[in-house]
Amino acid sequence: MSNKYNVAERFMRYVQIDTTSDPTSSTFPSTAKQRDLALILFEELKKLGLQEVEIDDWSYVFATIPSNVSHALPTICFCSHMDTAPDCSGTNVKPILHKNYDGAPIVLPDDQTQILRTDTHPYLLQKMGDDLITASGLTLLGADDKAGVAIIMELAAYLMAHPEIKHGPIRILFTPDEEVGRGVEELDMQKLNADFGYTLDGGPLGDIEDETFSADAATLTFHGVSAHPGYAKGKMVNAIKLASEFVAALPKAHWSPETTAHREGFVHPTAIEGGLEKATVQLILRDHDTQLLLTYPEKLESIAAQVVAAYPGARYEMQLQEQYRNMKEILVGVPFVADYAEEAMRRAGLQPKRAIIRGGTDGSRLSFMGLPCPNIFTGEMAIHSKLEYVSVQDMEKAIDTCVELVQIWEQHPWTQA
Repeated sequence: MSNKYNVAERFMRYVQIDTTSDPTSSTFPSTAKQRDLALILFEELKKLGLQEVEIDDWSYVFATIPSNVSHALPTICFCSHMDTAPDCSGTNVKPILHKNYDGAPIVLPDDQTQILRTDTHPYLLQKMGDDLITASGLTLLGADDKAGVAIIMELAAYLMAHPEIKHGPIRILFTPDEEVGRGVEELDMQKLNADFGYTLDGGPLGDIEDETFSADAATLTFHGVSAHPGYAKGKMVNAIKLASEFVAALPKAHWSPETTAHREGFVHPTAIEGGLEKATVQLILRDHDTQLLLTYPEKLESIAAQVVAAYPGARYEMQLQEQYRNMKEILVGVPFVADYAEEAMRRAGLQPKRAIIRGGTDGSRLSFMGLPCPNIFTGEMAIHSKLEYVSVQDMEKAIDTCVELVQIWEQHPWTQA
């Protein structure tokens, strides 16, 4: 490992703090324990000497690295989220550092059925000789996105210690609840006060992601007809069966997560619940083309209508909620934002690669809130699972990239941007 940064130790401390978010919660943040990490970051940023360090009532953490040049420059924001996904336990995470990875299977000690292998995780083949961090087999690691948090914190420490690196004003932002789609729901953009941004929440080394899904959520509610089960012939219509029939009628060979890749969209039922009289199906709708996404509700309604048509007295209703939109729709108007990140990677000795996200980031919504915000790699891999891992060297290269990036922005006057 490099002695230049202390990102491995920093990261391993952060992942031991349970910050799992909760999609069923009505509070913000969705779990109070996310504030535990926010308070730690708040104190560490103050100790590093940053200015305007603040944690607000919503647990957003803000800080400023002031400009050290005299000419006017845009304010650049670096953002990562503090929460971890509820898909897998984030309680009692025990990080393990595997030095100088040799390509052999990594058996996680607390559950020896959890094994990282190159055949199922081919990115490992590119990490020979790297130092890898995993969890112990019972939890996720939390690299998504504590790798990003550690990278930004280490970037702040490095820039504060090296005033000879010229840069404009830099804002740091840490958010809660990204994993449940609410990461910037309560964010005060005036308080953030930045012009362009970058999330540190990507995967493989050298990736710069400037395209996400556009995303909506749909809830289909099916209404049946209640009757005593002993005397129900010709009367009862079971809403549970209506909902089940609807899910069974969804396409099986396409239009689903398990049958699509690249820019192909899908619908995905995420929950089904209810009883005899009423049952609901919750779905997420995803497509990189927003116009195509807008056709999805009509297709779902067509399927639902066919289901209830066969049952006298049955009916359905559908509710839609916009979640986020493809950041590309904004970034295409300011191409230099991603271009500068590519150039920074080249200066850091990397070969950059434009990539798409089959998902979203805080940057998706931030881009539409006035902060164009592509996504930079961190090395986080196998996310939301017990096999999650990260390369220390990938995190270090992400810091190198950000150090170069702030200097590139300093070399491009505001009037040119």
